[in-house]
Amino acid sequence: MTDELPPAGPPRGGPPQRGDLAPNSGGAPLRGDLTRGPIFKTLALFSLPVLLGNVLQSLNASVNTVWIGRLLGEDALAATSSSNIVMFLVFAAIFGISMATTIHVGMYFGARNLEQMRKSFGAGLGLCVMLSAAIALIGWIFAPDLLDLLNLPGTSRHFALDYLRVIFLVLPGMTLSVLVSSAMRGCGDSRTPLYFQILTVILDIGLNPLFIAGIGPFPKLGIVGAAVATAIATLTGLSGLMAWIYWRDLPIRLKGRELAFLWPAREELSYLVMKGVPMGLQMLVISGAGVIMIGLINKEGIDYAAGYGALLQLWNYIQMPGLAIGAAVGAMVAQHIGARREARVDQISWSGAGANIAITLALTGLMLVFGRPLLALFLGSDSPAIPVSLHIQNLAIWTYIPFGVTIVLFGTLRSYGAVLIQIAILFTAMYGVRLGAYVLLYPRLGPDALWWSLNISSVATLALTLLAYFYGNWRNVMRDRIAIELQPA
Repeated sequence: MTDELPPAGPPRGGPPQRGDLAPNSGGAPLRGDLTRGPIFKTLALFSLPVLLGNVLQSLNASVNTVWIGRLLGEDALAATSSSNIVMFLVFAAIFGISMATTIHVGMYFGARNLEQMRKSFGAGLGLCVMLSAAIALIGWIFAPDLLDLLNLPGTSRHFALDYLRVIFLVLPGMTLSVLVSSAMRGCGDSRTPLYFQILTVILDIGLNPLFIAGIGPFPKLGIVGAAVATAIATLTGLSGLMAWIYWRDLPIRLKGRELAFLWPAREELSYLVMKGVPMGLQMLVISGAGVIMIGLINKEGIDYAAGYGALLQLWNYIQMPGLAIGAAVGAMVAQHIGARREARVDQISWSGAGANIAITLALTGLMLVFGRPLLALFLGSDSPAIPVSLHIQNLAIWTYIPFGVTIVLFGTLRSYGAVLIQIAILFTAMYGVRLGAYVLLYPRLGPDALWWSLNISSVATLALTLLAYFYGNWRNVMRDRIAIELQPA
């Protein structure tokens, strides 16, 4: 394998075409190659569909929250907010498998080894199916115990249990959608997943009020109707995406003897466990901190619970640039590692960090200016939770600026397999620093200690990440291991 690949076609974030990629094909041109061209332009073109997909997902959640809040009331709104935290918690293990699969797919795509790329994708897909089915069953059984941890006020627990159990049933479809879409991005294709996200969102938004309120021929299911609508939309989008992959014969498709790749080989299973589990633990650390936060907020009363739930819908848009750019940086770095073009990695990282700061600052300004009318969409213009939400926003919205930069830099570390250091950083900042700040500040500030602790822990997370990025030995430690993985079979 040489350090430099001959020129390839310009990357546009579109799907690789049939015949573009061959095992160890040297300099054969291919679409989806993220290792060529100006770094910032390539990153922007690749990130934009990912960002739009994230916007659509949050818009979907926001519109559905409006339906739930307006048609069923604040108790149902608080219930779905808490249920989503639980789903994020149980989703973490499978999400780690998805991220690990994406990194390997990107590395082998960059190395132009189609056979090994499909082995990696098949192993991730098969393991994801088995784990998601097991988690769905366990989640259905123990959903009441999970909700007991959140101290839900009033009748919210009843709403949350009904909603959560239906969502658990569709968990395998949701996780497969994430894994397949992420693997396609590892191949440099960020547009095709977006098209099917659009289909999913349109269906979900359209079906929610029909099933909640029982409009026309649809049954009136209340909070369960919101979950049923999500299930139908998710499974339709996944079916369409898989049909497109096979119709277009895209590189990640599996057929014939390749279907055996769905049963993970020992080396692939080892990688998915050794890297995927720590990546999943990162999400568990984050979501676990979120569960604790929700529990502390719920103790302050229904206005705080509903107000924070509505704010989370708005704040999702602020954190989206970091998530989208971080995912794009991870895919780009993985391909550069496979193509042996590591000299460009730092430039990718800092281009992504700079872009994230600019976009996040702009979105923060918009939220501060238009916060009241936006919150009224979820809570109603006369809700007593609106003043509480505005106060929270003024104090805590700044947390997404340093945390967004952290997520972008994590994309680079993750592509090198440096995942344990990320867990250590997150655990230290989100539990030690955040909870310590809350305990120390609460006697003086009361509920405001919650929001100051968010800001303090976010700054601590970025500071620790910068120390690891500049002074850690992760790049040298991982380079030899990656070189062995990329050897032709």
